[in-house]
Amino acid sequence: MERWMLKNINEDYDDMVEKFNISPVLAKFLINRGLKEERQISTYLYSSINEMYAPKHFKDMKKAVDIIKDIIEGEGHIRIVGDYDVDGIMSTYIFHTALKECAANVSYHIPHRITDGYGINEDIIRTAHKDGVDLIITCDNGISAMSQIEMAKELGMKTIITDHHDVPFLEDESGNRNYLVPQADAVVNPKQLDCEYPFKHLCGAGVVFKVIQEVFERLGVDVQEANKYLEYAAIATICDVVDLIDENRIIAKNGLDMLNHTNNKGLRALIDRTGLGSKKISTFETSFIIGPCINSTGRIDSGELSLELLQSQDYEEVRALAQKLYELNEERKNMTVQGFDKAIDIIEGLNLADHKVIVVYIPDIHESIAGIIAGRIKERYHLPTIVLTKSNECVKGSGRSIEAYNMFEELLKCKDLLEKFGGHPMAAGLSLQERNIEEFVKKLNDKCSLSTEDMQRIVSIDMQLPFELITMGLAEEMETLEPFGKGNPRPLFAEKSIRIQDATVLGKNKNVLKLKLVSNTGRPIEAVFFEDIERFNDIIINNFGQREMIRMYNGKDNKIQMDFVFRISINEYMGRRTVQLIVNAYRSAKRVKLDQALDTKL
Repeated sequence: MERWMLKNINEDYDDMVEKFNISPVLAKFLINRGLKEERQISTYLYSSINEMYAPKHFKDMKKAVDIIKDIIEGEGHIRIVGDYDVDGIMSTYIFHTALKECAANVSYHIPHRITDGYGINEDIIRTAHKDGVDLIITCDNGISAMSQIEMAKELGMKTIITDHHDVPFLEDESGNRNYLVPQADAVVNPKQLDCEYPFKHLCGAGVVFKVIQEVFERLGVDVQEANKYLEYAAIATICDVVDLIDENRIIAKNGLDMLNHTNNKGLRALIDRTGLGSKKISTFETSFIIGPCINSTGRIDSGELSLELLQSQDYEEVRALAQKLYELNEERKNMTVQGFDKAIDIIEGLNLADHKVIVVYIPDIHESIAGIIAGRIKERYHLPTIVLTKSNECVKGSGRSIEAYNMFEELLKCKDLLEKFGGHPMAAGLSLQERNIEEFVKKLNDKCSLSTEDMQRIVSIDMQLPFELITMGLAEEMETLEPFGKGNPRPLFAEKSIRIQDATVLGKNKNVLKLKLVSNTGRPIEAVFFEDIERFNDIIINNFGQREMIRMYNGKDNKIQMDFVFRISINEYMGRRTVQLIVNAYRSAKRVKLDQALDTKL
C-alpha cells in the first residue's frame, strides 16, 4: 500500500514570478517546497558561492584556526585522522592538501574498517605520539571520542575535532539529556547546541571546507583559492546523503560543475574507467558510480587507496589505481547481491517482514556491506531494517530507517543490550553479543510505536499539473533545479483521469512500458514506465478487465482511465527533442476521487 500526499500551500506567487522571471508552475512548486523568503529562493535557483555563510560563526572556529596557525608557524607536525567512507576520504584529502599548500608539516591516517573500526582510537593516538605529532585533527569523526581525546591530551598533543555527527548524550530517568562533548582544544561541529552557525546539515567535508576557508583567510592565502576544493566537498555532500538544501545545494551545484571539468588526474582516470568520460556527471552518476568506487576501498581494502588516487600526479599510477577501485567495486557489488539474496531468503523463511522492525542476522557476510543490504531491504519492505553479521569479537550491525522511525532514538531504548551504537535518525551502527540478539529483536519491536499508516510508503506530490501546462519550456525549467537528492527530490506532479491511448512493451528484457496518454481535454503526451509491468497489467485487468487491456496494447479505444504521478523529462532521439513523462506511480481513476487540496491527498 502507498499513500499519495499532495502539497498545496495557498499563497500568492505573482510577485515571485515577476521578480525571478520564472513560470507560475515553478513559482507554485517553490512555495509548495516551503521556499518563500527571497534568500531561500535565490539560493535555490542560483546557488551562488557568494551566498555561503561566513565560517567565523562556527563555535570554536577561531580557536581551531589559532591552533593550526601556531603549529604551522612553529613547524610542528599535524596529523589528520579521517574515516574510510567517501565523506571521510574527501575530508582528509581537502584538509591534507590545503594545509600542505600552507606549508604545513602534515600527514594523515585513514582507519581500517576491520582492524581499526570507525573513527579515532587509542592505537592511532599512540602511533601519532610515537611519530612526534603535535596536533591531531579529526574529520568526519571524533564527536564521540571522549576517552581517545583525553588520552591524546595526556600525551601532550593538541586536538581539534571537526565533525558533523550528532552530539552524544546521557538521558536521565525523566528524559532530560546531558550532552557530552570531548574535551578537545577546539570542537568544530554545527550540531553543538551552542554553535551559532546558521546551517546545521553540512557533511564532514563541508565542515572541513569551511575550516579551510578560515585558515586561508588567517594565513594570507586568497580565500577564493579554497573554492577549488568544492568538487571534493560536493562528492562527499552527495554521497553522504545529507539534505541538498541551502549551503549544501551551493556546494553540490558548484562542485558538480567543477567535477565535470576536473583537473584532478585521479578523478579524471576514474571517470574515464567507469565510462562517464563523455557524459554529464550529475548527482546520480556521483551517488551510484563514482562514490561507490571510492567507497569500495574502505569496504574491502584500505581507504588510503582512494586518497592515493586523488593525490597522484603520475598518469600510469592513476590508471592503475582507477582500475583497482573499479575492480573492488565490482567485487563489492557481487558480494552485495549474494548477501541480499541470503537476507531475503531468511526474511521470507522466518516471516520477518511481519515485524515492525526487521532485524536479520547473516553471520557470514562481510560487515562492510551490511548497511547497503539493510538499505535495499528497507526499500523493498518499507520497514526499518538492521542487518547483523559476525565479527571477530562480537556481532556488528548496520541499520537503515524510514521517515517515521528515528533509529538512533529507538536504539537508545535498547542500550542495555548493546556494546556500542551511534548514528542518525535514518541510519545507525551497532555491536552486541550474539547471546543478546533474540532479546534485542524482541525489545526493539515491543517498544516500536509505528502505526500501520507510518509503515505505508508515501508518494509526495509537489502539485497537480494539467497536461496543457506541460511544455518544452517547463521541462527545461525543471532541469535547472538540479542537483536533486535527499532534501531536494526530483519534482513529482500528478494528474487524474488520464486515458491510455496505446501501450507498448520495449527493451531487451521487456522491462520498459511506453504509453501514449491523453488528458480529459484531449491533450496527448508520451510517457515511459520502468517498474513492474506485470503488476501494472494486473491492476488494469482487476479494474477494467482483460478485454480492455488487450485493446490498450493494440492501440484501440478503451475504457481505461488512470491517475498518474510523474516527473517531466526531455527525450532526445536522432537530434529531435520531445517532452516525455516518467511515470512514478499509478492507480485506477475510477476507484478514488481527487480529495480537496486542503486534505493534502491525491
